[in-house]
Amino acid sequence: MNSLERFVRAYPPAAPQAGSAAYYLPFVDGRDLVTVPGEAGSASLLSGVVANALPFAEAGAVPLYLGDLDGVACLAYRADETAVAEADRSGTPVRNLFGVLPEAEYTLVGYALHLINWGEISRFCPKCGGATEDTPNAWAKTCTACGYCAYPVVSPAVLMLVHDGGRRLLLSHKAGWGDRWSILAGFVEPGETMEGCVARETQEEVGLRVTDIVYHGSQPWPYPHQLMIGFTARATDPDMRLTVDESELDGAKWFDADALPQLPGKLSLSRQLIDAWVDGVERK
Repeated sequence: MNSLERFVRAYPPAAPQAGSAAYYLPFVDGRDLVTVPGEAGSASLLSGVVANALPFAEAGAVPLYLGDLDGVACLAYRADETAVAEADRSGTPVRNLFGVLPEAEYTLVGYALHLINWGEISRFCPKCGGATEDTPNAWAKTCTACGYCAYPVVSPAVLMLVHDGGRRLLLSHKAGWGDRWSILAGFVEPGETMEGCVARETQEEVGLRVTDIVYHGSQPWPYPHQLMIGFTARATDPDMRLTVDESELDGAKWFDADALPQLPGKLSLSRQLIDAWVDGVERK
């Protein structure tokens, strides 16, 4: 069973059966997840049963029932920092769980983080400022004053692997990345297609025009609410001098498929794009 088949979402929102097995997802400060540390480089979710008492929960916490992972109910909520500390535990930044938790568990944690933080920032109406309340049978908030209904925000962003039609691909670098390089990325603007964003961002960030824009895949990225959409694209003039937008990047250059620098982790969509492209090059 693949990771997509393991998790069944609870939609419309419902309540799990009391006494059934549960995974607990308590978030400290809306960012760090309390997990069970394992051997080096591993961790697992807290487990128990659906009950009134939630481990480490802050006072008055109402858990979000997200759905079932392998038939086990998944409950997300805000943790009490003092309770976590008194138990000699700590939360781990969700980004640091990337590659530590299995893919299905990590995807679930990202979903939970997205909804937990959306609930925090959606207590008041963006239209009139009135208080909001949960909307029955939906992940939505309805204003008690004007009736405006808002849903969780999802911000689309494109990743583009730009290649020269041969064995070279373009990688970029940002301050703070250390030795790691990655492909270009950018947010989709209002009124813009994803393919249009690929072309615009590539030209803005490195001064290149691209063609042969091909969709590869997508990945949720809840930092705080992105959906990453991956594409490959061919530079129309790969020998053209790169013009790097220094407000976005501190470097960009071409690399041969046989001489790539340090890359993002294997679970990331950017790395999946790179690995798939290299595999295709080697098969030619």
